[in-house]
This record gives sequence, structure tokens and C-alpha cells, in this order.
Amino acid sequence: MLVPFGNLQREIVANTLRPLRVVLYRRFMLRIASALAERSRATVLVTGESLGQVASQTLENMAVIEKAATFPILRPLVGMDKNEIVDQARRLGTFETSILPDQDCCTLFVPAHPETRARIEAVEAAESRFDIPRMIDDAVRNTEVARFSFPPRTTDAAMATTPQSQY
Repeated sequence: MLVPFGNLQREIVANTLRPLRVVLYRRFMLRIASALAERSRATVLVTGESLGQVASQTLENMAVIEKAATFPILRPLVGMDKNEIVDQARRLGTFETSILPDQDCCTLFVPAHPETRARIEAVEAAESRFDIPRMIDDAVRNTEVARFSFPPRTTDAAMATTPQSQY
């Protein structure tokens, strides 16, 4: 699923102090994923987090972030270092895609000094400035479904994207 996140990020940037932004982005991502999982009748969320790899993935921040999810979270990469994750991506055939240059949230919206030990009280106070249900609904409503085949097909497009009104 392809979730439009830019407008939501801009709203967070306009209304939140820099250090908490990454934690807020991740909490909103889990809320959106939870809403999509519920509609898809999924039973669990799976993330690519690796403990301590970046600021949002410190143990303290992961604990605060996961409180926004309404589904259990599996983290199959949690104990792997960057080299092990790169090896897995190469084995799966996703590495080349993962290194394509892109202006993503990491380069545009991440502060130089993100919070590494977020406190739930401070995060919830920051979130009280937002209309969370509206923001989640907007993201979910504009989500597109992308279908991938693995291993990739060589004769036809490996990906077809279509808007899905049920989301």
C-alpha cells in the first residue's frame, strides 16, 4: 500500500518542536497501518525496525511509538545490524530499489537532533494539537494499493498501482 504522508508531515512540522517530529511521524504511521490492517482483516503489523540503528529506533522511542498501534507489532529485523539487513535485502532482491535516490522524509523533515528518549507525556501533549482522526482518515482514504510479484516477472510489469476506494 502506498500512503500519502507528505501533507501529514507538513502539518506535524508546522505544529511540533523539532526533536519530537520523528517519534510523531512513526506514531502516525502506526495509526495509519492499524486502520489499514483493520480494514484488510490483518491480525498483526510488521516493521523493518532495527534496535538502535537510528534515533526513532532506540528502545525508549520504540516503546513510546508502539503505544499508537492497535495491533501487535512484529519486528523481524530488530536484532540485526545494517550489514545483516543489507545482506537480507540483496538476498530478497530489494536492495537496488532501496538505494534509489529519493527526496523522502529523512532528507526533508528530520531534525538534526531528534529526541532519543521520548517521554509518552511529552508526545501525547504534542499530539493534542492535532485532529488525529481527520489526519488518519485523510491518509487512509487516499491510500493506493500496489501489487508486487516475487520473484519479479520479466514479461510484464511487476507492479500495478490502482486507487482503492475501500481504503
